[in-house]
Amino acid sequence: MNVQKKVLLADDETVNLDFFEVMLSKLGFVVEKTDNGIDTLEKAKKFLPDLILLDNIMPGMTGREITKILKKDPNFKNISIIMISALDDVKDKVAAFEAGVDDYITKPFNFSEVLARINAVLRNRELFDQIAVRETRLVLAEELNRDLKQNLAVFVGNIDELDKAILMIQENVTTNGESINQESFVGLVKPISEKIMSVRKHIAALDARIEKTINEWNNLKKDEIGLSVLEDQIRKFLHHEQNQQ
Repeated sequence: MNVQKKVLLADDETVNLDFFEVMLSKLGFVVEKTDNGIDTLEKAKKFLPDLILLDNIMPGMTGREITKILKKDPNFKNISIIMISALDDVKDKVAAFEAGVDDYITKPFNFSEVLARINAVLRNRELFDQIAVRETRLVLAEELNRDLKQNLAVFVGNIDELDKAILMIQENVTTNGESINQESFVGLVKPISEKIMSVRKHIAALDARIEKTINEWNNLKKDEIGLSVLEDQIRKFLHHEQNQQ
């Protein structure tokens, strides 16, 4: 992994904290640890981990309470959370997933499985981050298209005014009180008129392309799934898989 991932270990059992700290540090993770709920919440906000390995039952605040608080805060909602708990009841798992955890592991655990789940959750988070960036880029592109459409309309209006100005000159201009020779005048304005016609063609082609793109995006949006909905669906799938085990 190119960038070291940060993991916050939260468990009131020292043996678990020490074990995970040693093992994950050896694998290249940057590790912080805490042994109570309130401190976990404060460290999460300061350390900004990529993932919290969170014990459910701790002094001061439960893992589920910590999860709810973090997931409701837009500044910390993207921190991935794997809950480790001795509670193996389905209702406890459901409650944890509803609170917002990304995965749920019951004790006693196997380190290889925990590591595999850590890597899977981090990969999913990177995927969601990429989707979020892509969504932002698409929004910016849509805004750019709208601006282009508006500016094209203004541009066309200016060209129309230029055409009117040429016509007025043709009707009224004189030299020393005498009308300009029609052939001479045509020779003067023809290059301008040709250039205006060329610009109009390019504007029409660009406008058609923008219109086509907007229509394609609108059609795609009919089947679009928002990022928050997608995350919720995956979380429900994971919780269903846990219940089947």
